[in-house]
Amino acid sequence: MKIIKVKDALELENTIFIDVRTESEYNEDSILNAFNMPLFKDNEHNEVGTIYKMQGKHEAIQKGFDYVAYKLKDIYLQTTRLASEYENIVVYCARGGMRSGSIVNLLSTLGVNVYQLEGGYKAYRNFVLDYLETIMDTKKFIVVHGLTGVGKTDLLKMLEEKNVDNIDLEGIAKNSGSTFGFITFDEKPPTQKRFETNIFEELFFSKTDALFIESESKRVGHVCIPNEIYEGIVREGYHLLLECSLENRVNRLCRDYIYDKDKKNINVLKDCISKFRKRLGHKKVDEYINLLEEGKYEGLVEKYLVEYYDPLYMHSVEKYTYNKVINFDNMDKALDEAIKFHKAATEGAI
Repeated sequence: MKIIKVKDALELENTIFIDVRTESEYNEDSILNAFNMPLFKDNEHNEVGTIYKMQGKHEAIQKGFDYVAYKLKDIYLQTTRLASEYENIVVYCARGGMRSGSIVNLLSTLGVNVYQLEGGYKAYRNFVLDYLETIMDTKKFIVVHGLTGVGKTDLLKMLEEKNVDNIDLEGIAKNSGSTFGFITFDEKPPTQKRFETNIFEELFFSKTDALFIESESKRVGHVCIPNEIYEGIVREGYHLLLECSLENRVNRLCRDYIYDKDKKNINVLKDCISKFRKRLGHKKVDEYINLLEEGKYEGLVEKYLVEYYDPLYMHSVEKYTYNKVINFDNMDKALDEAIKFHKAATEGAI
């Protein structure tokens, strides 16, 4: 049986990871979007574990056979299909124990070339945490700042299309980090572990030591940025300020929160605005809701920016010294400027 360490497995070319843990274990976090091929259902895994503790290993193995036997054909067929698409297959379970070991032994006997991940997911998780603790000693962030709606996320997406290293924290968190943040995402937010894993993957597979990242608070939606990564964002380093006209900011926010959504989203927006009553007062909130109901979306967004968001976030924008200010009204020109800055940063020319 071929056993492989985490770092070596991550560096393999054309690789698929097979996660034989339960669906709930997989949903909490997995390795590189692994293919989930659970050996046991959640209730089956719990029962086998209970038998192991109460009666012993031999009895637990017997019960395990009862649950696994009928799945073996599908496991073999699924793995051979993956083997036709990928050069390397790495199988893992929670700790690199019986679940992954038994499957790797079986598949190897049947002529399928697979690895077992040493230490399983637990070893991978420890590798992720250790990596995140020290990686900012060698990597640097190009932090993009700017007022609400200026286009920071749009810039990151454009950089991604140009294969320029960046980390879209809001995209990973499935939340844009405000009371309205969940509206722009249809997907379920990740667990804290999966959020950290996705950040790790962006860093580990980055091609350069300088990565664009948006300025964020410690908490983004339901998850928190790991301490060392957050320190890498706020410390002295590369900081860009993105600016654009108020009109373009309003249009961008209307696009993201209203125009690209269905009509029922208006009720969601109304509920979000109502949450500001304690902060802004009933009169102001009622005014905003009236504008929403009347379809005066641009007017509503502009008032929200000028009267609330800009005063709230201006202090965080003003506390940094910027290496460069980029105007985003001409998006293509701004992208070129950002790419040139990245090139200079990676070459140590800044």
